[in-house]
Amino acid sequence: MTQKEYKNLFDEDDAVGWWEIDKAIEKLYGDAEPRHYAPQLHYMVGGEDPLDGVSIFDSRNQEFHRHLVSYGMSELYYNEEAAGGEFSKWGFEFTFRLKPFEEDGEDPTWVVNLMNNLARYVIKSGRWFEENHVIPANGPIRVGGKKEIDIVGVAFTLDPEMEKIQTPHGEVAFLQMVGLTSGEMDRIKSSDSVYEEVKKVLEEMKANNPLMITDLDRR
Repeated sequence: MTQKEYKNLFDEDDAVGWWEIDKAIEKLYGDAEPRHYAPQLHYMVGGEDPLDGVSIFDSRNQEFHRHLVSYGMSELYYNEEAAGGEFSKWGFEFTFRLKPFEEDGEDPTWVVNLMNNLARYVIKSGRWFEENHVIPANGPIRVGGKKEIDIVGVAFTLDPEMEKIQTPHGEVAFLQMVGLTSGEMDRIKSSDSVYEEVKKVLEEMKANNPLMITDLDRR
């Protein structure tokens, strides 16, 4: 899309990229209303959370789970300078699928915090995430609960139901965060090729868990 075409299609008040994420979600959930968590103060005016928000849906595919999708790692709003780019801003949004965990109550808001922590890392370091990247959590990914958790790392894969979209600002990949156990993290760390080992671990997981749903009780 050229800048001229972009300016003819959109107005300055249009949330161009946000709409594209909404369209991708609607293919899965139709007109279902998400539970949306947004920061009280926007990051650009001094807020602490870089993401403009995270939507949570209840999915019954494969098994009942919460499906979280971020807004903010890609270009969300009107920006004619970004028209026709190869990638929209950082080129991805976070997703996460979580089997309900008894200590979470209705929604796992800790995942919203985790996504924002990773977003801060990207912004401060200038390093983005891609498929088969992995990041250690240096402890359980969910903190503060009474129950012992052995999910201590996060790997990234394409969301099996969303994958990638092309937007007026460029490509957006929906990168799903997948929780890894201490054993899986040890296996990855000891490998000669971290990237290839992460890929193998995820492929093995997909055999019995095609949607890559994270279960905090898994060991």
